[in-house]
Amino acid sequence: MKGIIDIEAMDVGYDIPARPGMAEAEIQTPALVLDLDALERNIKKMGDYAVAHGMRHRVHGKMHKSVDIAKLQVELGGACGVCCQKVSEAEVFARGGIKDVLVSNQVRDPAKIDRLARMPRLGARTICCVDDPANVVDLSKAAARHGTEIECLVEIDCGAGRCGVTTTPEVVKIAKAIVVAPRLKFAGIQAYQGAMQHIDDYNDRKAKIDIAVAMVKDAVDTLKDEGLDCDIVGGGGTGSYYFESTSGVYNELQCGSYAFMDADYGRILDKDGNRIDQGEWENALFLLASVMSHAKADKAIVDAGLKAQSVDSGLPVIYGRTDVEYVKCSDEHGVVSDPNGVLHVNDKLRLVPGHCDPTCNVHDWYVGVRNGVVETVWPVSARGKAY
Repeated sequence: MKGIIDIEAMDVGYDIPARPGMAEAEIQTPALVLDLDALERNIKKMGDYAVAHGMRHRVHGKMHKSVDIAKLQVELGGACGVCCQKVSEAEVFARGGIKDVLVSNQVRDPAKIDRLARMPRLGARTICCVDDPANVVDLSKAAARHGTEIECLVEIDCGAGRCGVTTTPEVVKIAKAIVVAPRLKFAGIQAYQGAMQHIDDYNDRKAKIDIAVAMVKDAVDTLKDEGLDCDIVGGGGTGSYYFESTSGVYNELQCGSYAFMDADYGRILDKDGNRIDQGEWENALFLLASVMSHAKADKAIVDAGLKAQSVDSGLPVIYGRTDVEYVKCSDEHGVVSDPNGVLHVNDKLRLVPGHCDPTCNVHDWYVGVRNGVVETVWPVSARGKAY
């Protein structure tokens, strides 16, 4: 019938950029492409590191928003669970079979609190962060109403300047309120130093985390003196995990971007002064783009612009090439400097996004590639779950 789309007759499909068995060159662009070998090596490497240092690793689901990738991190990397930033995001992982879910954020809106209190019915250990005694009362009432249990971490602002309390007496006050609140359980401390993750110099990052470690140690020791033990002392990111894991205070890491890497994280330096994307971690996530025009002799125009990526941390880097450079973008176009005219229309380029988290959130699918062939297509399961 005229006007009806024949999906089966289409080469790719109505709403997915690729099918298993396709060559990478056939993927519809712009699309998120995962190098599965690199992804698996990154996941296993962090998992092995956590085990070797006696740490749990609670992977940050907000980075990839994918149930499939979270399950891979559990199975291949030994992750104990995930942390999320929003209740709707956490629900996706719980429904997807992840059994230990932390909302590493405050939950204050009554409707969101109610949804959080229902999450244990999905079979997941449910944890959230608290920095205000008034929140304890609201969480307790909701959990009692639904006959469930919510575990709570007291959040310490150890340098990020966002949520969290800043003194040990405040930590103790909130912890004690949680202990006596019906249907709540005190689980420990959340202390993620996010402001220092992208400081390039290793020693400058260490100086910032040393301050955080001192704050957390004082709080943990004081809680212990009050008879309160912390099951979780959580924090640590891709730019700092080696500090928290050797601190003698933290017992749970919350790294996310290590699995994919992006251009911004890639620029930070390890203790030997090397970029962390040149040995410590591999680029596994790419924004695949196609050249759509070369009407200007010295520039190629690709189909990945602002609507396909986030540039809050800078423009993407073209992977594996120094002869061309991504220099500018608008809504639907990316401008690539091509002074020698080496690119041609329909050539594909692998772009390393400046910031992986918000870039992933504007796509519906990950295309998993191994040895140049599409092996799998995974949905970005929690895409748009920002409430």
